[in-house]
Amino acid sequence: MARRRASPRRAGSGEPSPERGSEPVELKGIPASPGVSIGRAFLLDSEEVAIPKQAVAPSAIPQEIARFEEALLQTRKEIMDIQEKISKELGLEHAEIFNAHLMFLEDRAFIEEVVQRLKEEQLCVEYIFSEVLRKYVQAFSKVEDEYMRERASDVDDVGRRILRNLTGLKRLSLAELTQPVIVVAYDLSPSDTATMHRQHVIGFITDIGGRTSHTAIMAKSLEIPAVVGLQAATQRILPDDLIVVDGSSGTVIVNPDPTMLKHFEELKKRLESLDQALLRVKDLRAETPDGHRVHLAANIEFPEEIPSVIAHGAEGIGLYRTEFFYLNRSDFPSEEEQFEAYRHVAKAMAPHPVIVRTIDLGGDKFMSELRVPREMNPFLGWRAIRFCLARPDIFKVQLRAILRASVFGKIKLMYPMISGLEELQAANRILEEMKQELAREGKQVDPNLEVGAMIEVPSAALILDLLAKEVRFFSIGTNDLIQYALAVDRVNEKIAYLYEPTHPAVLRLIRQIIQVAHENGLWVSMCGEMAGEPALALLLLGMGLDSFSTSPVNVPRIKQVIRSVSTFRAKEVVKEIFRLTTGKEVEAFARARLCELVPELCDP
Repeated sequence: MARRRASPRRAGSGEPSPERGSEPVELKGIPASPGVSIGRAFLLDSEEVAIPKQAVAPSAIPQEIARFEEALLQTRKEIMDIQEKISKELGLEHAEIFNAHLMFLEDRAFIEEVVQRLKEEQLCVEYIFSEVLRKYVQAFSKVEDEYMRERASDVDDVGRRILRNLTGLKRLSLAELTQPVIVVAYDLSPSDTATMHRQHVIGFITDIGGRTSHTAIMAKSLEIPAVVGLQAATQRILPDDLIVVDGSSGTVIVNPDPTMLKHFEELKKRLESLDQALLRVKDLRAETPDGHRVHLAANIEFPEEIPSVIAHGAEGIGLYRTEFFYLNRSDFPSEEEQFEAYRHVAKAMAPHPVIVRTIDLGGDKFMSELRVPREMNPFLGWRAIRFCLARPDIFKVQLRAILRASVFGKIKLMYPMISGLEELQAANRILEEMKQELAREGKQVDPNLEVGAMIEVPSAALILDLLAKEVRFFSIGTNDLIQYALAVDRVNEKIAYLYEPTHPAVLRLIRQIIQVAHENGLWVSMCGEMAGEPALALLLLGMGLDSFSTSPVNVPRIKQVIRSVSTFRAKEVVKEIFRLTTGKEVEAFARARLCELVPELCDP
């Protein structure tokens, strides 16, 4: 089996300059983490190593098995060392990514298959292991579900570690880099990103991966510009090539000419200057010039993102995604484990609110322990609140943890993917049951805990007046709402052009949600990607959205919009956009008005 290993060649030194004379090449991929990086390419996994197919004598089989067992033990120690390191630097939730690696090392079916084939075929253990590993990686790679496909990289990563320990080959760690580089790889495993030296890795790009991959998640957490899914970057880029990574647009330029280089250098400086300038408003209120107060919060996956939330001036957490507790592990998170995490976030953000979304497992996020059969349409299937109501044993544990943590800050709770009144009432009955259970145990909960529902399904938007009787607030999840309203699979690149946040139908739906909620005395938040786009935030402000929640790095930009535009001006813009008939017209008009009203936020 041909395996990849790191190139021993290091990146060049000195100031970037396009002296090689190569023609510029532009590559397009998936934006994974915003920002611009310019530097020399460091190719990881650029060389191939062939595993020899060598026969062994029957008498040597026990020795081969012993070598295999020793490699497994050595690999386990390496992974546990990495887990300890990443836990100290980024927190327990990031470290738990490696639970999947440890599970693979203990997979009896896999181990027994290697041993059995070793006995039957009497070939060296390196070759037998590589063949079995190939079968497993290919099986994961062929699964249609995006999340499960990306788990192939976990299997491949731990398999490469075992092979290196069997063969004695050493792989250069990203922790050994001594100068700033942009890492180019077929894929970056969790252990790669965990061990990289953050001062020396200024950006990275990969051939494979998606927005839900570990690579994308870690890039955002580390605030390193990154582009994934480039398909052939490792074939098109040579070691020491000068490259530009634009993580906002998903563009990579290889060997830019002087004009291109100057453009991106200026863009990088402008973006950095803008980021610094916007941080000046971080401690100011999110209030319009005519005195209208808006709440501005941040979305997080992990408690370790709180410093970034505070540094960017968010007024709380508008979406705490909790499903990451359940991924890459063989067991379910305990009540105590979840309670400690929720309590930590609540205390750290107090007196600001923290909205905890209950488990949104399903779609492309299922833990292997659940053994759920593959569905034809997973995003329309057994997921989110449907999953929780079908598995109250899991749901109740989470609700108890949230309720217990509620006395340590200002926690609010919301249910995802509500599609009808019965679901909402059933969820509230279980919540009330857990409150009573905790009371009997003498455990305190916040008696004024606010409960809300995410509006992501058109049916929920159409019966909002009925749902309003059961909750205190609504949060619009535009990522799914747009997908369902327009019948567009948002991860299908063939129809990506149809996924339009500015589609008139989407905007009418959002306006209706806000209006009906206000008529029923409820406040409305938005935690989808729309809330982080300045031009669209201008429209949402004019529609009367009460609370915006976006990624921490976007918070200053949205605050600048709010502080620069009066509600009168914003409402005038909304009147104009509802006279337009296509999403493209709306987008162009909104961006033009943004440039007039908040010129510093126009695309540099």
